[in-house]
Amino acid sequence: MATRTGTPAAARALRIVRLDGRRGYEQTWDLQRRLHAARCAGDRPDTLLLLEHEPVVTIGRNGREGNLVAPEPLLRSRGIDLVRTDRGGDVTYHGPGQLIGYAIVDLKELHHDVHRFLREMEEGMIRAVARFGIEAGRREGKTGVWVGGEKLASIGLRASRWVTMHGFALNVATDLAAFDLIVPCGIPGCRMTSMERLTGARCDLDEVGRTVVEELAGIWNRRPELEEDQEWRM
Repeated sequence: MATRTGTPAAARALRIVRLDGRRGYEQTWDLQRRLHAARCAGDRPDTLLLLEHEPVVTIGRNGREGNLVAPEPLLRSRGIDLVRTDRGGDVTYHGPGQLIGYAIVDLKELHHDVHRFLREMEEGMIRAVARFGIEAGRREGKTGVWVGGEKLASIGLRASRWVTMHGFALNVATDLAAFDLIVPCGIPGCRMTSMERLTGARCDLDEVGRTVVEELAGIWNRRPELEEDQEWRM
């Protein structure tokens, strides 16, 4: 795999769209669908959306309602939305202090392998958090990024016509108490952690995002290009 310092100048572009503020889940899901359609049509290059969500619990297409510890009315009373979505995986929480990355990537131009893409996403985050002094890895039989027995990042994907949607959620400064309202990722006894909890220091979300982009671009042999466009300031 290419490293962040070894990406050739001729590498294909990876558009980076950084959405300001905190975004609702339904809003960015709709944006993903539009970007996916454009990528399938060949109207834009691979894209990585980076953002923070307003508090929301999402249930993936393989998720079970039984993994909601708190019923929907209680979630909503606490200002947490509940959305049933089409990504892979089970139940998870998104909210402030969490780096969300949605990858709209054409695997036909990469390697035609969704499972490998998921592992590359894990590897990018493992390398990125290492630059902040965190030794992370994988857990056999599970997806995501782990530190010991605690989960630092979750991944849920969907691919249609070999173009991906959805992506990762990396806990940077997330309120971990919110995960008590669910069975995270449908794994009984799963404990979540964050970069700030592990380092004992403040971690800047934008800096973490730039680091993850560098690592993923190197792994995918892509040239990151920041896209500044008022269209995304919804």
